[in-house]
Amino acid sequence: MKRSWIVRRVLGFIVIAIAGAFIIGSIVMLLWNALMPVLFHLPAVTFWQALGLLILTKILFSGFRGGPRPQWKNRMKQKWMNMTPEERERFRQNWNNRCGGRPFPGDRPFPTDRPFSSEGPAAPGSAPTGDA
Repeated sequence: MKRSWIVRRVLGFIVIAIAGAFIIGSIVMLLWNALMPVLFHLPAVTFWQALGLLILTKILFSGFRGGPRPQWKNRMKQKWMNMTPEERERFRQNWNNRCGGRPFPGDRPFPTDRPFSSEGPAAPGSAPTGDA
């Protein structure tokens, strides 16, 4: 009994995933064929080409990881804030040895007087704050 429930659930998920791929692929195809040939004189695409474009954009622009990207920034900020000045200097030295002397991103320290924001960079002209 439990096994049949799992099988039905998995099959249902597969059917929904296939239907979703066909719906989204059709939407991409219709939008492409309605806009791109008129605006940029590009050729019309078939359904399979549209599905391929959809997969390509997924790979190029969002990768294979799930969830929002700023999670790694939060983790890195926490690690950086918990380092002692000696550990930070060792990290910078290691960075320079590995990266051929390119500037270390941590030389612009994380601000300590305001909470971390994933909304984007600070306003133009504002200097980063925190301990150097």
